[in-house]
Amino acid sequence: MPHRRRTAVATALLVASAALAAGCDGIEIEIPAGSLPAPVSIAPIPSASAGQPEYVCTAVYKVLTEGAVRLAEHTVNDDAEGLKRTFADMAGQIAAAGDRSTDAAQRAAAGGIADTLSAASRGTDPKAFLNGEFTTIGRRLDGTCT
Repeated sequence: MPHRRRTAVATALLVASAALAAGCDGIEIEIPAGSLPAPVSIAPIPSASAGQPEYVCTAVYKVLTEGAVRLAEHTVNDDAEGLKRTFADMAGQIAAAGDRSTDAAQRAAAGGIADTLSAASRGTDPKAFLNGEFTTIGRRLDGTCT
């Protein structure tokens, strides 16, 4: 008899859960863009290789990824000044990372990214830059991350 009772209770709970889940269909939960961390953690590990090309690429990509998350929040809030501040902050971080590179081509590529972000921070339409050139700006490092 106890076995049948356990089966009946389990079946009743399963049916109740299914009914509850069916009643929740169509419910949407909105989460503010800035409330979530970056989707991946690509933080460079401090070591003696801090100036090596792979380390610098990781540092630059980390700045771009984390910056993209912050930019999303400013885009949702239609905050052009926030976009500009974020571009300026990213430019400074990327310039600092690039300056530590042991590879001249990589220093130049990181410097170019930083200069472009800096110009975007002073531009009149930061949203156009975000939707345009920013989407491919990280590709400038391609070929320097060996």
